[in-house]
Amino acid sequence: MARPVIGVIGNARLIDNRFPAQIVGENNMRAVAAVAGALPLMFAAAPAITDLGDLLDTVDGILLTGGRANVHPTRFNTEPCAAHEPYDEDRDAVALPLIEACVARGVPLFGICRGFQEMNVAFGGSLHPEIRDLPGRLNHRMPRLPNGEIHPDLEVIFADRHEVRLTPGGAFARLLGRETIRVNSLHGQGILELGGRIVIEGVAEDETVEAIRVRDAAGFALGVQWHAEHDPATNPLNRALFEAFGTAAATRHRARVAGGR
Repeated sequence: MARPVIGVIGNARLIDNRFPAQIVGENNMRAVAAVAGALPLMFAAAPAITDLGDLLDTVDGILLTGGRANVHPTRFNTEPCAAHEPYDEDRDAVALPLIEACVARGVPLFGICRGFQEMNVAFGGSLHPEIRDLPGRLNHRMPRLPNGEIHPDLEVIFADRHEVRLTPGGAFARLLGRETIRVNSLHGQGILELGGRIVIEGVAEDETVEAIRVRDAAGFALGVQWHAEHDPATNPLNRALFEAFGTAAATRHRARVAGGR
């Protein structure tokens, strides 16, 4: 196979309120195929279906996407609350050990939104269920109409809404060639306490953590709170992230082919 394979995690959905399914937003798949230059392969976020060892023997990278469901609070020693549902405990059971395995084995890993949050939790960090409730914080949720309904225009929903200050000389600043960027914002949860191996690479103007890397990872291991998958074909910052992810996956792919795997 000429192209690397990137596994894209699924999200649980109930079709017609009775048929369980796993789905992935098409923008994630297009970003992997068109910008990262890889073959996207969705895998089930269900431990009864997905064997992590077999998965990592098959793919050259892992994309942890955003999702409607939140990470279950018991994963960071907090009581659950109905106001912050839904949860997807099956995805938690796959994603959290998968993150550790990717970092240990040097499998390129890119986390977006929920995936970014999962990376922090996997290394012992915690999340706040509603960042906008903290003193001095912005409302990071997607735009809504005055009547409370989600705004119907995707260009408004995914428009750049705030700045992110990148760590001078850090991984993101070097990759993107600048120290200040503007990003979209569609999240309620956010990082509260930092995981032991998580390094902050960028913060919003209200100090909300927006970009991270895993310290001493054996390979590419970056995460962003914004939805980088929305427009990487036209947004040069998000393009650079997916291209770097694809380059890392291609390097691993060549090594696997050379090793006969």
